Amino acid sequence: MKKILCAIAMLAIMAPVFAQTVEKTEFTGYVGETTVTKQSTYTPDFRVDGKNAKVRNVILLIGDGMGLAAVNAGMYANGGELTLTNLHTFGFVRTQSDDNFTTDSAASGTAYATGKKTTNGFVGMDPGKNAIPNIPEMLSPLGYACGVVSTDDLNGATPASFFAHQDSRNKTDEIWADLPSACLDFVSAGSTGVFAQRPEATRNAIEKRYNMVGSLNEVDGTASPVMYLPPSVALAERGDYLPATTRKAIEYLSKQSKKGFFLMVEGARIDKEEHSNNTYGFVREMLDFDKAIEEAIRFAEKDGHTLVLISADHETGGVALRGGDPEKGFIRTAFASTGHTAITVPIYAYGPQSKNFQCFLENSDVANKILEILGGKKLKK
Repeated sequence: MKKILCAIAMLAIMAPVFAQTVEKTEFTGYVGETTVTKQSTYTPDFRVDGKNAKVRNVILLIGDGMGLAAVNAGMYANGGELTLTNLHTFGFVRTQSDDNFTTDSAASGTAYATGKKTTNGFVGMDPGKNAIPNIPEMLSPLGYACGVVSTDDLNGATPASFFAHQDSRNKTDEIWADLPSACLDFVSAGSTGVFAQRPEATRNAIEKRYNMVGSLNEVDGTASPVMYLPPSVALAERGDYLPATTRKAIEYLSKQSKKGFFLMVEGARIDKEEHSNNTYGFVREMLDFDKAIEEAIRFAEKDGHTLVLISADHETGGVALRGGDPEKGFIRTAFASTGHTAITVPIYAYGPQSKNFQCFLENSDVANKILEILGGKKLKK
């Protein structure tokens, strides 16, 4: 009896330590569902995966807003399989920015592009508003060809992080004005309409710097650097733009340098559909992104010296899976938010040196590991 009384007394003393303040708030969990037609996936051989072989090329694919639930939703809606989930090597990435527990795409994109954490809203600049060298700016002097592909507009926060230096992601004209001095050999994102709205001086400078093409068919044999702006990057209008442009960018960059290349590919609209709590939209975007991943994996498997990394700048929507039937391509989701969340995102890796990413990372670590693998001791950060 004495022991029981002592135990009760100890619990009473410890209770305040474990107490929590409960705040009652209004909350609605938005629920959506969709059924999609299964698309094919690809499973590579793993002969070079994880080997300590030389890496000549790095392809970084960023699924904007692609949390683990988005991966799962796409996987189960596609019959329980994605090319992404066929890979063997994966880890997790923390996404917090320098000034906020929940990052935006500008700060996280900058971390992936430069290896430095920064303030939400900043593109290619540190918290003190100093320009930070990005991966293309550091690799280009070493002889690497570099490219950017996105289903966002070029001034979107993630693609802009790989060429621009501005203290606000909303400085659209200033971001476009940074393009003529960018260290990029291949540039493609939306759209011709956005480009047409830029100041004449900016458009003239871009046209002087880049070989502007009207279709991917015109890219073959085009002198570097080249820019392709499609009419639209909306899902219902762009067709196979993302996988086709990823394939073309890889082919083109492979011919531009014997040293190797770096390519960033963004599936930007997973995030946009999650902001709208649109289950059909983000699942379709997830499947489209997986086709771009397939293009990268197929090339890496054949090449033997290409490292492919797939991750996200942050999670969006607080997505949860509430039900599904993989055989029927059916999935039901719920959303806790219409904004970003701070939950850890996955990173998948394939190719030589992939095991360097089989761990818990900061988003800035990803860039620094890429630079270490490609630049080594020759790189001056």
